[in-house]
Amino acid sequence: MLNADHLRGTDLQTLVENRTTYCLDALELNLFETHQVAEAVHLQFDQPVLASMIRGRKIMHLREDPGFAFLPGESILLPARERMRIDFPDATERQPTKCLALAIDEAEVNQVVQMMNDRRPRTDGAEWTASDYNVHFTQQPAITQLLQRLVFLCAEDHPNKDLFVRMHLRELLIRIMQTESRQYHLRTATDRATRSPLAAVITYVRNHLDEKLTVAQLSRIACMSESGFYRAFRNELDCSPVEFINRERLKLAASLLLDPDRSIREVALRCGFNSVSYFTRSFGEQFGRSPGAYQEEQVVLSLPSTGGK
Repeated sequence: MLNADHLRGTDLQTLVENRTTYCLDALELNLFETHQVAEAVHLQFDQPVLASMIRGRKIMHLREDPGFAFLPGESILLPARERMRIDFPDATERQPTKCLALAIDEAEVNQVVQMMNDRRPRTDGAEWTASDYNVHFTQQPAITQLLQRLVFLCAEDHPNKDLFVRMHLRELLIRIMQTESRQYHLRTATDRATRSPLAAVITYVRNHLDEKLTVAQLSRIACMSESGFYRAFRNELDCSPVEFINRERLKLAASLLLDPDRSIREVALRCGFNSVSYFTRSFGEQFGRSPGAYQEEQVVLSLPSTGGK
């Protein structure tokens, strides 16, 4: 998640939606702090905006959708003029809610989209486009680091900071486009398996997680060379095939561990891990705790509440 230390020293102007703004050629960076519980705070930008949580919790209301919790480590990309209605259920003066909103010049977005279509075309023949709907995602480390760097650059007094910001912003936009593409592929893979090489690969991986899977094998399913398949996969899902396989295996493992009668070894083998120690280490890196601790935690959460009696 973003480092909250970037916001230290901001002058307090108002308890609700205190705002510090940095205006540059390609973007406007807004840093917000909220110091008291509030409801129905409205916010809207004339440009596409990336909102990211730094500390605390918001309840976001967008269009006709019910509100959802917006937490540290999460971001949402909104099209221009999208109206937000925000609740702050937990904000206090000692523990303020902190977030950022990055309003991005539409011309910059369009240039990046055109560059991707020229240099990194999609395998399915569709074009990269600027999203006209809300894209909600959990940040990968690369996106978190880019946001941290942009906050630093915007606050820095440097004669070339507009150039530095534009370079980092373009990388950020590419990674967000790839994140959106990955969400689309994962959501629609089964329905598109007969029409899209990458969808066919994703579907095959999900159905054979307990088997040995190799890039050579998957490239044959996609009817591509190994190098071409690897490049296309990385371009559209922003991860390597091996990284994707491991993520899917760990996702399956987390669901299997909801059953308290399953042993760790059984889950590891079912998910394609031949080494329990490697499975345990990989699971810990992904979920922040061991498979055993995760399983015990889920058992406790599933117990009926005693109502304090």
